[in-house]
Amino acid sequence: MSSEPELKKQKTEETMSAEPVQALNICTHSGSFHADESLAVYMLRLLPRYGRGELTRSRDPKDWEAADIVVDVGAVYDGVKFFDHHQRGFTETFDDKHSTKLSSAGLIYKHFGKEIITQLTSVKEEAVLDLLHVKIYEDFIEAIDANDNGINKFETEHPSAPRFKDRAITLPSIVSNLNPLWNEDNSDAAFDAKFSIACQIMGNVFVDVVKNVGLSWLPAKQIVLQTINRRLEDHKSGKILIFDQFVPWKEHLFELEKELGIEGEILYALFEDSGKNWRIAAVPKAASSFESRKALPEKWRGLRDDVLSEASGVEGCVFIHAAGFIGGAKTKEAVLKLAELSL
Repeated sequence: MSSEPELKKQKTEETMSAEPVQALNICTHSGSFHADESLAVYMLRLLPRYGRGELTRSRDPKDWEAADIVVDVGAVYDGVKFFDHHQRGFTETFDDKHSTKLSSAGLIYKHFGKEIITQLTSVKEEAVLDLLHVKIYEDFIEAIDANDNGINKFETEHPSAPRFKDRAITLPSIVSNLNPLWNEDNSDAAFDAKFSIACQIMGNVFVDVVKNVGLSWLPAKQIVLQTINRRLEDHKSGKILIFDQFVPWKEHLFELEKELGIEGEILYALFEDSGKNWRIAAVPKAASSFESRKALPEKWRGLRDDVLSEASGVEGCVFIHAAGFIGGAKTKEAVLKLAELSL
């Protein structure tokens, strides 16, 4: 048994409060480690009460009993102190809409995730926390759960329908490779030192995911919703979105269209680019597709500047892509005119 070196602290509320925070101790198993408990421990230590406590890595039941919370060891899950998933008969999932069995990462996130999200983003509204809690689980945590529990991404009988997202799932192999080699130092101290690195790697990625969703994805969704709601004020057709600022809009557009019952109605999005010119984007048939619902006119495609302005009859044109899915002009008025002519 040995104690984990203190992890790098994130800025927490305890630094802004004079009230003392109770220090609670964590225990997980010693020896070789995986991505799930590395992430689970890091998530707990983002909370002031666990960040101030000690971390012990041990397989001794006496150490489990002495700890305030036990992760990925002990063969018990009670949602209070013990958070293990290896015992026979364990079937816990994130909720009744998800079928992936939880690992220690999923268990900790299920019970402490909303509190951790608030810690990292300052979001406190319950409805928003519910949304972010699910989004972050599906984008990141679920793949860690599946990997640790040996769950394949695809159903055998339906190989085209993935069970979960796995863009970040190479992380488990990175963590696995951190374990000491069989022919080098295999002491508890050697494993503990490498486990500290694993926690930091998993934690850094997790924090970035949470901040991206809470501080970027969520505000973007709100702006896209506002833009959709006023589309008839911006243009009588209701088929053109005019953004006051650029935001990542495609993923949100498809989700919001479905929620609002207007799927397929919006054809073009207009926004200012980083060079202060304006862009017109044809809405794709799917978020990752270059095939558009209504591409820009074929006779404009591949043209630029004055040649394009002459062909379209719109002054100040910059370009139309050869595939017809995006174009540009010098002013908002010009791209709006291009959109109107394209309709």
